[in-house]
Amino acid sequence: MEPIKNIKGTQDLLPQQAWKWHYIESVIRKMSETAGYREIRTPIFESTQLFKRGIGELTDVVSKEMYTFTDRGNTSLTLRPEMTASVMRSWIQNSLGQEGGVQKLYYAGPMFRAENVQKGRLRQFHQWGIELVGSPAAAADAEVILLMIRTLESFGLTNLKLKLNSVGDENCRPVYREILKDYFRPRLAELCPVCQGRFDSNPMRILDCKNETCKSVSAEAPKITDHLNEACQTHFDLVKTFLTKANIPFEIDPFLVRGLDYYTKTAFEVISTDLGSQNAVGGGGRYDLLIEQLGGKPTPSVGFAIGIERLLILLEERNLFKDLSPKGPDLFVATFSESHQTAIFPVVQNLRLAGIRTEMELIGRSIKAQMREADRLKAAYVLVVGDQELETQTVTLKKMADGSQTPVNLSELTDFFKRLA
Repeated sequence: MEPIKNIKGTQDLLPQQAWKWHYIESVIRKMSETAGYREIRTPIFESTQLFKRGIGELTDVVSKEMYTFTDRGNTSLTLRPEMTASVMRSWIQNSLGQEGGVQKLYYAGPMFRAENVQKGRLRQFHQWGIELVGSPAAAADAEVILLMIRTLESFGLTNLKLKLNSVGDENCRPVYREILKDYFRPRLAELCPVCQGRFDSNPMRILDCKNETCKSVSAEAPKITDHLNEACQTHFDLVKTFLTKANIPFEIDPFLVRGLDYYTKTAFEVISTDLGSQNAVGGGGRYDLLIEQLGGKPTPSVGFAIGIERLLILLEERNLFKDLSPKGPDLFVATFSESHQTAIFPVVQNLRLAGIRTEMELIGRSIKAQMREADRLKAAYVLVVGDQELETQTVTLKKMADGSQTPVNLSELTDFFKRLA
């Protein structure tokens, strides 16, 4: 019988990698909570209508990439392709706005998109994200950008570039869309079929196309930064001022529009020059209209998301895990026989209850083989239990690093390891 394998675009997280994820998650939780953000967790699947209304039916995410199915109640459900719409749905449903002030939320978890599988781009992928809800201020935009950059830097990453743009608001963007259509109309035949379809529905997405011909046609297109209204221009200028004062360098990219329809005003992306062509680590922006689109009261919001798989690749390629490899057990208990194993079993359990990482022999190998196993596991100490040790209630602890030996009474083992901590 042929073994069953995992689905394309998914991967098993093996023990050799899991500790790296634990490390990444510990850093992002610490950085998020230090900045005042609280964790939120939402269901992995939601009503399909949530993403159609929140992200936009004409986006690639909704039209091409979502995993959508009908449940037994004939309800259309979708595995979440991103988290912002889910968080805002929860914010509305659970009346988080009644708490008053600004709500600062963070999440980390799996998302699902039927994308072409590439390095760092899977169909089940993971994101860490921030949502700052309730502030229209440019300082809020700068805060989330700063948190993103400083967190990436805290991992030791250096070759990062912040790309910044404003995509306008509901007042100036319609005007710009018409200007953009006037530019692309005589060049429509040169665009790829996808962008030809975007011409009427969402011409700004043409600027986001990765097709080389479309990129060439777009190169001389009017820039939205030349067509912002006073409110959007003032907001954008303030964001740049805050970033400058925080010593965060940035590059203005007037064609950065992001892939989701809910963005207004600020849009940003962080890229790494160490990642090759697929160089985006994460990004975000402001979405002041999203909560209203989902049925809530108008509420300004801004946030970002970072792909954890891409972050992991970056850290591995930059060798930034080299000093973080996980420790082995504090103690490996070797035994001569099953009776010795039975006698020492309660001691092993008590050591574990005390927080001392303890391994013991479970498959009846020779003492020599058990010592090799202790070495493979990188155990700090080994003790061997036989008749004499059980009779005297005294064992000899061998320190694997230098071979030194220390006699210890079994009743004092816990205190011995606590003194080492």
